[in-house]
Amino acid sequence: MNDADTVRDSSGAPDPLDLDDFRRNGHQLIDWIAAYLEGLESRPVRESVEPGDVRAKLPEAAPESPEPFEAMLADLDDIVVPGLAHWQHPGWFAYFPAMSSPAAILGELAAAGLGVQGMLWSTSPAVTEVESHVLDWLVDLTGVPQAWKTTGPGGGVLQMSASDSTHTALVVARDQTRDRTRAPAEEMVVYASSQAHSSIEKGARVAGYGHVRLIAVDPVFALDPLALEAAVNDDLAAGLTPAFVCAAVGTTGTTAVDPVRTTGEIARRHGMWLHVDAAYAGAAMICPEFRHHQDGLELADSYTFNAHKWMATNFDCSIFWVADRKPLIETLSILPPYLRDSASETGAVIDYRDWHVPLGRRFRALKLWFVLRSFGAQGLRSMIRTSASQARELAEWLDADPRFEVVAPTPFALVSFRHAAGDDATRALAEAINASGSSYVTPSELDNRPFIRVSIGSTWTREHHVTRLRDLIDRVG
Repeated sequence: MNDADTVRDSSGAPDPLDLDDFRRNGHQLIDWIAAYLEGLESRPVRESVEPGDVRAKLPEAAPESPEPFEAMLADLDDIVVPGLAHWQHPGWFAYFPAMSSPAAILGELAAAGLGVQGMLWSTSPAVTEVESHVLDWLVDLTGVPQAWKTTGPGGGVLQMSASDSTHTALVVARDQTRDRTRAPAEEMVVYASSQAHSSIEKGARVAGYGHVRLIAVDPVFALDPLALEAAVNDDLAAGLTPAFVCAAVGTTGTTAVDPVRTTGEIARRHGMWLHVDAAYAGAAMICPEFRHHQDGLELADSYTFNAHKWMATNFDCSIFWVADRKPLIETLSILPPYLRDSASETGAVIDYRDWHVPLGRRFRALKLWFVLRSFGAQGLRSMIRTSASQARELAEWLDADPRFEVVAPTPFALVSFRHAAGDDATRALAEAINASGSSYVTPSELDNRPFIRVSIGSTWTREHHVTRLRDLIDRVG
């Protein structure tokens, strides 16, 4: 169809389903995205925006007539971009990375273009089989137990976030404990360190657990196994039922590493489900030198990490592995007549609708597949190692300067420090860094005292961006 053939309504507006327009608009959008990424360094990491500023630029009502794509593209520049925190900025050192890459963007675009629904194998076989195969690749690439492959008793599935994975594990553990002990959920106990992610408490609440115990940590902020054992024994004496324990490999606060093996041994003794939360650091296991941090994984019942944090894949893309998929499927499978089909009944296929709470699911694996093929394992290892090296160098520099205090180890690529002059000086330093426009960090608290988190690993961060941050700290500290 050429321009002369374009279907237009009575107002002369183009047909929103015209594929020639789509092709032209798509080229413009890719050019816009490339220009946005190229120009990020010239922008402040976080735009100056107040509550309501973005909505004030939007019309009161939706348009009655079609608008040209050029107007939408202009509004990206005029309305959207000025209201963003630029997570892809090379000066983004806040929270954890929210990585993206050209390969991931194109994979996401391809998935959107295909527009398929992967709830059952039969509703789009490629969605299921690419996902299963790519997650089996990652078993080999990250050194987790071979039994977690879909060719074994376990298997992997992509979820939206690590929180979803954790919530799913909590539900399965609840049902397994109830089947084994006949205890009601209100009498079950969930255990995690005081540094564990908030998704543990939230998931336990959603799943109906009656008790959550946040266990004391050791001097490097990792879960204390003796404190865990004591808490379990106290709950048993009180007539409660230990059900679930989470070991974190890289906590959100400081990337502390809980002792997976010892925690798993305690879980085995007391019949608890062991879930390993490696949401951030799991990507680092593609490098063999980091794998000692998760010794004992053969004791785990479930494990999660986010490819969208530190594996060049855009949100959302969270890997969830189980050692045995049977309890997962038994807990989550509900089979109305409209979901029955001959392929499922053979038992020869995976129906991922039984592996998480939602029925519908999109083709998340496509962007991960694109990333693994575009970077290769070597490229991803180099990316991880570079970030970790930059973080170690920054930590060593801070440690050598008497003005600053490094408050936690740097096992991966997060540096945690505070100002030696006290809490007010720490807060002022964080504010000065974030006011610079060139770098952005996350202030947090540890033992009721403020500290600063510097998370290195944004896709576009290079050595000179870390050096610029260090010079800024030196200047304003």
